[in-house]
Amino acid sequence: MALTTMDTNAALVLIDLQKGIVGLPVAHDATEIVRKGAELAKAFRSKGLPVVLVNVTAPAPGRTDMGIRNFNWPENWTDLVPELEVQESDYLISKQRVGAFHGTSLDAILKERGVTQVFLAGVATGSGVESTGRSAFDLGYHVVFVTDAMTDMRAETHQHCVERAFPRLGETTTTAEVVERLGATK
Repeated sequence: MALTTMDTNAALVLIDLQKGIVGLPVAHDATEIVRKGAELAKAFRSKGLPVVLVNVTAPAPGRTDMGIRNFNWPENWTDLVPELEVQESDYLISKQRVGAFHGTSLDAILKERGVTQVFLAGVATGSGVESTGRSAFDLGYHVVFVTDAMTDMRAETHQHCVERAFPRLGETTTTAEVVERLGATK
């Protein structure tokens, strides 16, 4: 479903655009995904709309079916990419789960600001973005997936989410359409 409306109380939530994640092998050009994420952030900021930058700092505590994870991440793997040009007005959310709502203050921050619509982008389409989108849907937000500003490790996973999962949870759009709509708002 294409973008039908821009709520006056919209927010951008960028998932895991951090050094240790965008450096992984992904299906689409990570540089382009980061560029589009930064473009979206700049457009939302220019309208005084909330920008939420999410990073993952550790796997979820407790048992996982993926077994023990022994990663040798670089020291700065959780740092957001500099292209996002983090601003004082941005909200920073660090998570230890796949989605950005569970175990964080994201919902409280959005509700405090009166947000009704969330625009989602980032890495990875089939995990962090989809999980956050499902939670946002369950919490009653109008969910919009900016599909050209996200990627996954596998092209098939990205395509499945965009074509099958996302239309059941909200609307899909492009970076250009969001920037254009924001430019048309007062």
